[in-house]
Amino acid sequence: MTKTIEKSPVQDRFQHLLAVISSERFLKKEGLGNEVPFFICPYRPEEAVEMGRIQKQLVNKLQQLGTLVLEINLYDLSIKLLKERNVWDRIIQSEPEIAKDQLKELLQGTLDSRAHLIPAIAKEMNATNFDVMFITGVGEVFPYIRSHNVLNNLQSTAKDKPTVMFFPGAYTHSLQDGASLDLFGRLHDDKYYRAFNIFHCEV
Repeated sequence: MTKTIEKSPVQDRFQHLLAVISSERFLKKEGLGNEVPFFICPYRPEEAVEMGRIQKQLVNKLQQLGTLVLEINLYDLSIKLLKERNVWDRIIQSEPEIAKDQLKELLQGTLDSRAHLIPAIAKEMNATNFDVMFITGVGEVFPYIRSHNVLNNLQSTAKDKPTVMFFPGAYTHSLQDGASLDLFGRLHDDKYYRAFNIFHCEV
């Protein structure tokens, strides 16, 4: 049953997500076998608008049930960091003239996961009372922030409470290649194996 949830209508997936995330088993991180409590919620890239609406509904409904969500939107957080470091205006002004590779390099340095992004997420976590963390905006920050880098660097910071990453693409497993996050269903180079597909979690 759980294998087919991923392919079911969005509203059915919403009901599954709500049931899983609000459950005591999920919130208490039971049955993970000492793995980090990271969960991937994959969806088809063309469903991005619909999934954005579902995420908001999910946050509201969970709150009504007494489960508090901390949402970290990587795109919004990136802009905040660029403004705090006084490079936002410079990037906006220089963007038409500089090569895309240069811009990517500048953004990757300024928004380095280990040095800047994870400390900013940790700061939000410390300032907020929450039961589960949602990571959104993954597609909007590609290619200067890669999801597997965020997860790898977040492992020591976010091990106490469950984290759900909403991912526009596929989270695939194979004996030959291991597990990978295939962004937009096309990019197959992000190796990450320590997360669970939330649609394979029993309610």
